[in-house]
Amino acid sequence: MPTQRQRRVDELLREAIGELLTREIVDPRIGFATVTEVETTPDLGHARVWVSVIGGQAERSATIVALERAMVFVRRELGHRLHLKRIPELQVRLDESAERGTRVLRLLADIEAGREPEPLPEGESLPTPLPRRAEPAPEPPAPEAAAGEPASQRGAARRPGSRKRPPIEHRRSRGRPRPAAGSSEPHRRRRR
Repeated sequence: MPTQRQRRVDELLREAIGELLTREIVDPRIGFATVTEVETTPDLGHARVWVSVIGGQAERSATIVALERAMVFVRRELGHRLHLKRIPELQVRLDESAERGTRVLRLLADIEAGREPEPLPEGESLPTPLPRRAEPAPEPPAPEAAAGEPASQRGAARRPGSRKRPPIEHRRSRGRPRPAAGSSEPHRRRRR
């Protein structure tokens, strides 16, 4: 589990790398790439930069290759901009969580509508569920007690072993009269 310092460094790196990618790097191979997360090691020597890329598989691969080459420049710029003792080595990884989430939502919509799910994309590790047969809904249980019985007896019939308890009396009502409101009698506390 990352420490608080690690989480702060991760967030700082994510913001700085994202800003560098949008403003400083001019490479036509880098399409619509967004830095989604940065994970540093506990010694802050290495960092994984998770990037989400919009496009087909070929565009994603080209963007990742271009980003790996650009990380040398990014690391040098981070050294100038951030006040860290050591800038970690940056490794680019493709973040496919958004695409997987979209696929799950699409599968759920297909199953809900009763349609056959789309075929599994190449390289997808998410299992595609098969549609289920419609099962009849279970019937509600029949009432055990007759409707004419009092409510207290019906409740007792539903919960075996339960008994009716006497009402709880207030502590003060156990034999001591309560002083009248506005009386001059001093209030005595009971010692425990």
